[in-house]
Amino acid sequence: MMHLDLEGKVVFITGAGRGIGRAIAEAFAQEQATVVVSDITDAEVSWFEPARVAADIEGVAMTCDVRSTDSVRTAIRRTVEEFGRIDVLINNAGILGEGLIEETDADTWNRVFDVNVTGIFRTCQAVIPAMKRQGSGRIINAASFAAIVPSIGSAAYAASKAAVVQFTRSLAGELGPWNITANAYAPGMIPSAINNFTQQAPNVQQRLLDTLTLRRWGEASEVSDLLCFLASDASRYITGTLIDVSGGKLATQLPQRAYEIAGMR
Repeated sequence: MMHLDLEGKVVFITGAGRGIGRAIAEAFAQEQATVVVSDITDAEVSWFEPARVAADIEGVAMTCDVRSTDSVRTAIRRTVEEFGRIDVLINNAGILGEGLIEETDADTWNRVFDVNVTGIFRTCQAVIPAMKRQGSGRIINAASFAAIVPSIGSAAYAASKAAVVQFTRSLAGELGPWNITANAYAPGMIPSAINNFTQQAPNVQQRLLDTLTLRRWGEASEVSDLLCFLASDASRYITGTLIDVSGGKLATQLPQRAYEIAGMR
């Protein structure tokens, strides 16, 4: 029988102010983990009060700007000082950067890579010494389905998320001797304030849903369920992977055909 047993595990989450990041924090709290919720401002993490999220858990909210090495190192140091260790690092923070390649300015490109790639580099570099001392750890990095199949007009975002995948594999290779695993996850059609999927015109929504094998919008909890598994000992022999959480987006050509055959369209 599989038992996740995350009780008391110290979990540091970036970009946890809202959306998928908030759902991740809530899920780990429900699993009785010690949750450190971080985001770029105090206002973003003001929602988090451990006792209101789940009974009898420890946790804290703090600011952490992944664009700043000093901010990241301070947040990691505070966490280790307060709780003695960090068992799980979840790099959820990320931003979009839209525009055709010929129209994308350098500032946009650099900003996307600074947050999505270098931000992960900063947090991993800061947490590695503590995990090595422990002789264990789980690092879980947010990629995207765009790392597998990019969208027109989102080259900076897709390239940054592809870089996250390769960085994660390198990380896994380097940290294996210390029993530290590193994996990436690729959310697909999860509505959020960033993508506004459910605010699109009906015909646009239909076109997007037609790319899914499981023809419905995903839920943030379906991402957090995966992350709880990856953070647990049940995933102890999984490292260096990218796991797609997209409802089978483009798993087959024209997946809507199955719904037409089944008489469900």
